[in-house]
Amino acid sequence: MSEPIITFDNLSIGYNNQAVLSGISLSIFRSSFTAILGANGSGKSTLLKTLLGLQPPISGYFNIATLDNVPPVFGYVPQAVRLDPLYPLTGFDVALMGSYGRAKPGHLVSREERLFVRECLRAAMAEEFARKKFSKLSGGQKQRVLIARALATRPDVLVLDEPTAGVDAQATHTLLEFISQIHRERQLTTLLVTHDLALVRKHAQHVIWLHGGKTLYGTTKELLSPEHMREIFEMEIS
Repeated sequence: MSEPIITFDNLSIGYNNQAVLSGISLSIFRSSFTAILGANGSGKSTLLKTLLGLQPPISGYFNIATLDNVPPVFGYVPQAVRLDPLYPLTGFDVALMGSYGRAKPGHLVSREERLFVRECLRAAMAEEFARKKFSKLSGGQKQRVLIARALATRPDVLVLDEPTAGVDAQATHTLLEFISQIHRERQLTTLLVTHDLALVRKHAQHVIWLHGGKTLYGTTKELLSPEHMREIFEMEIS
């Protein structure tokens, strides 16, 4: 097994010093595919926001390992992006945002970076949306552009917060197949928040299940076994 890239040690997270999740102690391994499951309000997005540095933990700590003393780059795909339709941003404009972190202050994005963004759109099967207004795209089409934007950051870790929310079943299947393909080909450490157990069984290697303020963690085979699933659902009903 590869070395951990993210380690949580007795971490408690939440808002206004009120813990949503506590006692989180686990490791996410480099190049692994981990699904994050749990009911609405269980703390899935809170966990991602803490990991991405968007809010501080309440107690405990987490460590993100460096590679050759360089911290990993996170590519983030949110549930949805609200962009003012008054600004006529195209799919390419949105994907290009992923390269802004490498642009020098006061300089335009280089031709090389723009070509790389084209490659990311192609990889996300979103090249045909490059010239179309982002606001006019369907839910599934927007998510492909947002995945291209995340790839344009040149990430070491790909973080996806319910990327198929509001997307029909066929588009969901296609998107998850694509995310799995990207994981295999690029060996990206992948964290995926989803509710689709069938797709988790097919694609994920590990599962983090959030329930009742606590965290269950294990391999997909272990945690989604019929016996373990029955135990979890009985806990949720009681």
